[in-house]
Amino acid sequence: MRNLFLLISAMILFSFTTTAALRSMAQENAPEPASATARKPVKSTPESQAHAKKLYTTDCAMCHGDYGDGKTDMAKGMELSLPDWTKPESLAGKPDEVLFKAIRNGKSKMPAEDAQRADDDVVWNLIAYIRNMPKMAKDQPAATPAPPAN
Repeated sequence: MRNLFLLISAMILFSFTTTAALRSMAQENAPEPASATARKPVKSTPESQAHAKKLYTTDCAMCHGDYGDGKTDMAKGMELSLPDWTKPESLAGKPDEVLFKAIRNGKSKMPAEDAQRADDDVVWNLIAYIRNMPKMAKDQPAATPAPPAN
């Protein structure tokens, strides 16, 4: 009976020790949040925003749309439901660090933006460009309806 008690006690102690060790290892190996590793504030300039627009047009607009409304044939074909960045509330709850991480690492079907193609400063400028989309959409002339077919 005493041996059974010692065996059960040893098993319980072993399970607690193993669980604590695994939890500690998981925390040590977890990647640092983007805010700790990637936050590099940049000051946007007209040149950096022109570069961000070019990058957006090349890499992002095919799914997110020219002005960020997310209503593109590519998005529909991939069965994506993208937020409408022309509406300020769609980005209101997203910190810059979350956007940086999604752009840098990819998200769901969105591929990552390679660091050799766009360094961190370029990504931060891209985020500033995206945050300006509600204003850019407002500044666009209203779409002209197509003439009626005869």
